[in-house]
Amino acid sequence: MRDATAKQSDAQITVTRRSAEDVQQRQIVVKVDGERLGELMYGDTLTVPVKPGRHELVLDNTWNRKTLEVDVAPGQHLKFQAVNKTGRFTWFLVGTFGAGPIYVSVEREN
Repeated sequence: MRDATAKQSDAQITVTRRSAEDVQQRQIVVKVDGERLGELMYGDTLTVPVKPGRHELVLDNTWNRKTLEVDVAPGQHLKFQAVNKTGRFTWFLVGTFGAGPIYVSVEREN
């Protein structure tokens, strides 16, 4: 939802974390252009205003991170789905050592 005070030329980036594939563990820290804007737990959504142009979007669960370069047009609203997924041996490692890798994936939504 657009803020009533936002200018028409402003753009937005939204990151959602609601995939059924998400293991619902660990937070995902959201950064745009190096600035930490918040963190997502399972079920959360974060929308941030950005200036039109090229931006670096980083999603980091403190174990693994994904970095995307995105171009945002004036008035555009880019939407992404972030997911924390297990790897091939994650549950084996969790059972053996009490911890294992969880990987961040991100897909752009239409």
